[in-house]
Amino acid sequence: MFTGEYFHTFDVKSRVIIPSKFRDELGDNVYIGKGLDKCLFVYPNKTWIEFSSKLKQLSVLSSEHRFFSRRFLSGFTECNIDKQGRLLLPPNLREYSDLKDEAVIIGVLDRVEIWSKKVWEDYSMDTEMNFEKIAEKMSELGLDL
Repeated sequence: MFTGEYFHTFDVKSRVIIPSKFRDELGDNVYIGKGLDKCLFVYPNKTWIEFSSKLKQLSVLSSEHRFFSRRFLSGFTECNIDKQGRLLLPPNLREYSDLKDEAVIIGVLDRVEIWSKKVWEDYSMDTEMNFEKIAEKMSELGLDL
């Protein structure tokens, strides 16, 4: 399970260090792609296979299912984490997520997310999203802390 928040910078070759806490569970090969809210989703192989098998259950006859599958899957690629724990991000994914110099890498249960530091700070401070109020709603759904 992935949890935590880590701050890293990119090197001159557009590589970012994946926190050592995440590396064992991620493995050497990961699937990385366009997530939601301008972040990148990083999945270990096992989780990606489980998720993609669920996508296979979507109906090709449904235009919404086709659209979602195409948009989501076309934004993903398989990448390797090198021996030093660095991940080279493709230019299109860096552009999508506004990743320039600094990244925030967070654990979100079954995946890792990579955020631009600025985008993460703006997202975290979004006044439209009140953490306490949302926590109350989660409690109503039976997700008590």
